[in-house]
Amino acid sequence: MNRKGFTLVEIMIVVAIIALLAAIAVPNLLTARKTANEAAAKATVRSLSTAAEVYSTSHSGTYPTAVGASGTAGLYDFITSAPDYCANVEGGGKLVQGYTYSCTMTAGGYTFVAAPASTASGTYTYTASTGGVLTPL
Repeated sequence: MNRKGFTLVEIMIVVAIIALLAAIAVPNLLTARKTANEAAAKATVRSLSTAAEVYSTSHSGTYPTAVGASGTAGLYDFITSAPDYCANVEGGGKLVQGYTYSCTMTAGGYTFVAAPASTASGTYTYTASTGGVLTPL
């Protein structure tokens, strides 16, 4: 007999091998994504803090009270991505890459917080306050 095609056992073995590879790869991909989200959140909070400190240096010790826009006084002049993270200056949050960002700014100081939206997107909450100290919680 000249049969063409695969037997049921052969197909089941191929499916089992694919399932085994997926079981190994998926957790590694999720861990890598979580690590990338945390690194991005840490870098963003640090950048926002640095921009606020530079603003303060340029404005006689007064910190920005608003994100501002092009041509207006604010954090935007020192970091153009500020509106992407500080959409609502008074505490509200904006979800970006698995983290919710909130920005509180007054003439006397600031607090930038990046909190994970879920345990799948990150483990640590990053906070930077006046003086530029970044603390993971």
